[in-house]
Amino acid sequence: QVQLVESGGGLVQTGGSLRLSCTASGRTFTNYAMGWFRQAPGKERTFVARISGSGSIISYVDSVKGRFTISRDNAKNTMYLQMNSLKPEDTAVYYCAAYHSSWVAAGARPNYWGQGTQVTVSS
Repeated sequence: QVQLVESGGGLVQTGGSLRLSCTASGRTFTNYAMGWFRQAPGKERTFVARISGSGSIISYVDSVKGRFTISRDNAKNTMYLQMNSLKPEDTAVYYCAAYHSSWVAAGARPNYWGQGTQVTVSS
């Protein structure tokens, strides 16, 4: 069992930055690919970014490429999402996720979820 706890959400103006963190407890952190998803009000939860267990393979949804950076510190069992040039359409609850593999194909469903952290971008 893996427990995931997100932090770092908040309110920011358009063009601002936030850094989300996700700390995992449980099993060997490097065995798990990790990801970020988001869910805007009234919409489905969607993929944002994914990183392999070693951190060497990364994938982003097109809408955040060049603005968001996913990373992980395996010594601290922590994953990050640096979000720059934020837009109002980035407003959502952001969820940390973990997979039962060090890398997964696009569309794979996570095995574990965090509780979510709210990100609000004002115009």
